[in-house]
Amino acid sequence: MPEGQDGTFTIAHISDIHCGGPDFVPNLIERAIIEINDLDPDLVICSGDLTTFGFKHEYAMAREYMNRIQCESVVVIPGNHDSRNVGYVHFEDMFGERNSVLRCPGVTVVAVDSTEPDLDHGQIGRGRYRWIEEQFAESGPDELRIFVLHHHLLPVPGTGRERNVVYDAGDCIECLQRAGVDLVLSGHKHVPYAWRLENLFVVNAGTVSSRRLRGKTRPCYNVIEIAENHVDVWRKYPFHGEERIIQFSTETLAFEKYTTRIEDEVTSRT
Repeated sequence: MPEGQDGTFTIAHISDIHCGGPDFVPNLIERAIIEINDLDPDLVICSGDLTTFGFKHEYAMAREYMNRIQCESVVVIPGNHDSRNVGYVHFEDMFGERNSVLRCPGVTVVAVDSTEPDLDHGQIGRGRYRWIEEQFAESGPDELRIFVLHHHLLPVPGTGRERNVVYDAGDCIECLQRAGVDLVLSGHKHVPYAWRLENLFVVNAGTVSSRRLRGKTRPCYNVIEIAENHVDVWRKYPFHGEERIIQFSTETLAFEKYTTRIEDEVTSRT
């Protein structure tokens, strides 16, 4: 298992920034970056939709914000909004490869671009299953294996009619289970949620800085803390505290989920 400061490996997971759009709220992403830097995580993951329309000036704005994050290990993938208007070329210019592998002591992160140009839906594709499995096969037996994509592998409650689960979700899930993946991180619908599916835990992040919100959800991001075989996932609201949403054991797969609180008062750590 990974080990960071004080024996805990900490991951900040943000998603759906949506720079440049009319619903983008700069002070929310600025506040989140301050909180993340104060947290001093071992790893930061951004699971896509950095922009609203995939335009170059939106990417430049997103790059500026990401540059403010004070973390040596950062993983970024594009979302469906980033692939609009041939925006994926700007992603490659400013953020690098759209598919990537990051290996930290005790953890392997495989991040994949699940988008299709100018379409809201996505897919992983049969041609990438072997590559995904090969990357995780290089991990040690005790390493935490994390898979990152933008779209959902499972339908998210509270999002209305589901149209955006990746087209090959079933085959992709089977691929990840063969690869021994422990944790899947994604974004997309701006509604956070968490599941256990057999020996796989799936944690979806909301939007960190957009007013495009469904129901009573609020802008938020996730913080994942790993200590030996125990994982805690916290949902953090810029300016408004935090709440734990799930904790689980990667060894026994025992887990406990917590009811999401919608009201203004949010639970804090004790």
